[in-house]
This record gives sequence, C-alpha cells and structure tokens, in this order.
Amino acid sequence: METLKIKTEETPKKTKMKITGAEAIIHCLVAEGVDLLYGYPGGAIMPVYDELYKFQDKLTHVLTRHEQGATHAAQGYARVSGRVGVAMATSGPGATNLVTGLADAQIDSTPMVCITGQVARHLLGSDAFQETDIIGISTPVTKWNYQITKATEIPEIMAKAFYIAKSGRPGPVLIDITKNAQFDEFEFSYQKCTAVRSYKPVPKPDIPAIEAAAALINNAKKPYIIWGQGVILGKAEKQLKALIEKAGIPAAWTIMGASAIESDHPLNVGMVGMHGNYGPNVLTNECDLLLAIGMRFDDRVTGDLNTYAKQAKVVHFEIDKAEVNKNVHADIAVLGDSRETLELLLPFVNENKHEAWVNEFKKKYEIEFNEVIQKDIHPTKEGLTMGEVIEEINLASGHEAVIVTDVGQHQMISCRYAKFKHSKSNITSGGLGTMGFALPAAIGAKMGAMDREVVAIIGDGGLQMTIQELGVIFQHNLPLKIVVLNNDHLGMVRQWQELFFDRRYASTVMVNPDFVKIAEGYHIEAKKVSQRKDLKATIQEMIASDKPYFLEVKVEKEDNVFPMIPSGASVTDIRLK
Repeated sequence: METLKIKTEETPKKTKMKITGAEAIIHCLVAEGVDLLYGYPGGAIMPVYDELYKFQDKLTHVLTRHEQGATHAAQGYARVSGRVGVAMATSGPGATNLVTGLADAQIDSTPMVCITGQVARHLLGSDAFQETDIIGISTPVTKWNYQITKATEIPEIMAKAFYIAKSGRPGPVLIDITKNAQFDEFEFSYQKCTAVRSYKPVPKPDIPAIEAAAALINNAKKPYIIWGQGVILGKAEKQLKALIEKAGIPAAWTIMGASAIESDHPLNVGMVGMHGNYGPNVLTNECDLLLAIGMRFDDRVTGDLNTYAKQAKVVHFEIDKAEVNKNVHADIAVLGDSRETLELLLPFVNENKHEAWVNEFKKKYEIEFNEVIQKDIHPTKEGLTMGEVIEEINLASGHEAVIVTDVGQHQMISCRYAKFKHSKSNITSGGLGTMGFALPAAIGAKMGAMDREVVAIIGDGGLQMTIQELGVIFQHNLPLKIVVLNNDHLGMVRQWQELFFDRRYASTVMVNPDFVKIAEGYHIEAKKVSQRKDLKATIQEMIASDKPYFLEVKVEKEDNVFPMIPSGASVTDIRLK
C-alpha cells in the first residue's frame, strides 16, 4: 500500500511501551478524546473488545442491538455534540451492516470513525469464515478507508482517520483491522495528525471573490439567502445572523440547516424544498441575487434545474470545491470555511433593509397559513393530525428540544413545524433518507447532550426497522422521549400513490403490532393517544418525565403533507393542496 506522508503533532512525551495492536487501538481512541462508542462484538474484533473491557473507566461502550443502530447512534452523537462519532463491529455481516450508516454519514457530512475486525492477514482472499471485502464495499460511501494488516500501522492510521473524519467537510472513515494485527505486539507511541500530503480540507479564502460578492449584495434589490448544514458544521451561526441582520436579507434553510438561526427570527422566512414553505420556494424564482451558504443544491431543493433561479446572480459559499457548479452555475464561488468567509465578508457589506421584498415573503406566508398551516396545527376535523402533535411538543418543550426524525411524512411535518431556539437541534437523515434512522440516532443524540430534552419523532414504518434499539434505552435508563405517529401506512409512499398513481395503494398498508405493549416489554413507560382531548396533557406528562417515555399517537391515514413540489417540477409549480 502507499506510504503515507503525515504531518503530526506530538502528544506529551511518553516512554514507548510494547503492547498488542488491540490495546493500541484503545490507547488511540483515548488519545483522540473518545469517551463513548457504539458497537457489537464478534469473533474478528474480539481482541479489541477484550482490551476495551480493561478500559471501562475511560471508555463507555454502548451495545446496540444491531450494527446499523451503532452507526446511526454515532451519527446522532456527532451531530449534537460536534465531536467524532465512533462505531465498532466484527467482520463479514457485522461490517456490512455498517454500510447504510456510512452512506448516510457520507451524504450528510457527519464525522464518524468505524472500526471493523477482519480475518487474519494470511486468510485474506480465501473466503474464510465471515470474510468480506469491506474496503471494496465501503469505498463509495466513505471519505476514506484503510485496511490495517500490521500492528505497527495502527497509530498512524488511527490518527489519520480522526483527522480526515473531522477536517474540512466532515465525513465517515472506516478502518478494517486484521486479527493478526490485533494480536501482534509492537513499540507503541501516538501522535495526533494535523495534515496529510495533498489533502487540503479547507480552501484559502479568495478576498477578491468575497469583495465581488459584497458588491452584488450591496447592489441587489431582492437578495435572498438559502443556508444549509455547512453553517452548523462551520460554527458560523453568529456570522450568518450578523449578515442577515446587517443587510436586511430574508433567509431560508434546507432541512439540514434547520435550527442554525432561531425559528422566530423575523428574517428567517422558512424552509425550501419539496415540502418547504410556499414563499421561500416560489420567490427563489423572483430574487435578483441568491446567496447559497453551506448548501449543495440538492434536487429536493431545486426541483427542475432548467427553471431554477435563472433570473438571479448566484453566489455560492462552499467548503467543498466539488459542489460548486455541480448542479447550479455560480457567478461567484466563495470557497472556504463558512465562519471564516462570512467574517471576511461582513465588513464589505452595507447596512440595508429590504422591507418591500421581505413583505413578499410575509404575503406568501399568509396564503400558506390560510390554505395549509392552520389546518395542520389547528385542525377542525375529528382525527388527529401530525402537525398538531408537533405543535403540542413545541409548546410543552418551550422550543428547547432536540428533535430527531425518521424518514417520511412525519419527517417533513416535523421539519416544517418544529420550532428551535438553539443550533444542532434538528437531527434527520437528509440526503440518503434512511428509514430506521431516528430511534438509534436519538439514543446517540441524548448521550451527546444529556442536559437537553431529546424527542424522537418516528413513523410506524421506520420504527419497525430498528425497534430493537429500545433495548439500549432500557439498559441505560436513557430519559429519551419517543413519539410514534401511527397512520397504519407507509405514509409518504401512500401520498404519492394517492396523488400520482390513482390511489393504487400497492404494499403501503401496515398491519401493525401493539406498540405500547412492545415498549412496555422493554420496561419503558408507554401510552397511546387517539383523541384530541387527551393529546395536550399526555405530551406535557411525557416532557415532564425524567424517565424514558414512549407515546403512540394515532393520526389520520390520509393526512397529506403540503405544500408539495411534484418530483422534477419547478419550484413555482408548488401545490398547496
């Protein structure tokens, strides 16, 4: 394999010690500040788990009930804490069960290090028991991966893994370690990695580009900001808010950018995308300047690219050069860390107000409120709606909760109606759209922020993909709140079948078990609500509880999510019903 050229930063000088590769892995984790990891043991990773047993005072291992659950828990932990999440599994099926979480973390830029065991070096390629080419399998869905076959490689590769996972645009790294490398002894010392040859994670800001962007902002009549998760990852919330307020620019967010600025800020105009707000979508095609900050112009945001913001100058603030001009042409690209580039931009921007332009968003909001929002959160029909459940959670939690969502209708409703006061409060599977994400991710989120209320919002379909992780909540007595919005359908697919497939509900009807009994089987307090008169008090009781709490809410079966931009349509083709 290629010899790595790594610049390093020495940790305090220590006498070299001769230890096994398995023990070295634990020492590396401790040196990187890891104190919590998720995983599932097996034969090929057993030497590492044996050493982990000896380090219980420094490292907490959480036994998930499935390896996929370990990756999603690591993701939730990383997204809330801002630290690198760590997951560990054995070879073969253990390793392959990590792939969905790796793919999810890759597309959503989540820093994660996954460690897998592997058969001994001399057995590689022999189809030995539980041997799988996890390096080949995971290459498309990792930021970097590497197979360690000699114990002496462990310190250097582990240091590089953590550096790559968290630097620049974050992402998942997988390290596969053969069993002989875990048993072999060597002289151990550790140095943190600070740079890798030919890897430039953060582009140097281009001052002329920043000045040109400022000139466009100062001359624009209808400037508009769409921000994404890059603002949160770059810790640029304060700078973004300063820009919006100084220049008086209305700003909308992608689902991954939600919570970077408080929901009730007067210039926070809402969410863009397929189920985003009416004004932020329609007015994308009326602005004269579009500032895209830390977002990647995903197809769910843009709709038909042939009609997307063609009238506007586009300025793209982005850390990853590969994202610039990938989907939408940028008149100016401002490469670099969002916090740094926005800091540099601010002095060049004039104070301004665009009251008439901001008023256009307010008018569109009034239309949406009357046509959609009021019916969602203050319904007059008998059945419960998903929107009113989210609104009651907002009121009971005082907008302070971390909301973790699965994938489907409930996800879009939660992203539309959940209210936030603090950044890192909206945890969801954005780019991959992974059903089964929420329950384990909420476990990780709670462990990453024990001082915060964490509420998992899950559909009846997604819950049953990772329902076994209730065992982790019980085992650790984790005061996590779980709300299942049960409409007895795969709701989002059913909605598409209703609207575009003449109501042919092929394989979307769910015959569900008694969720409350299942939760009670895990010794978790559980209740079911099916009538409006019981909803408010039960949610208040749930939020007030200092123990795990499971709440099933029966909602209307044909409670659709609007507005909606049909797939491939223009943002101006958004439907209100």
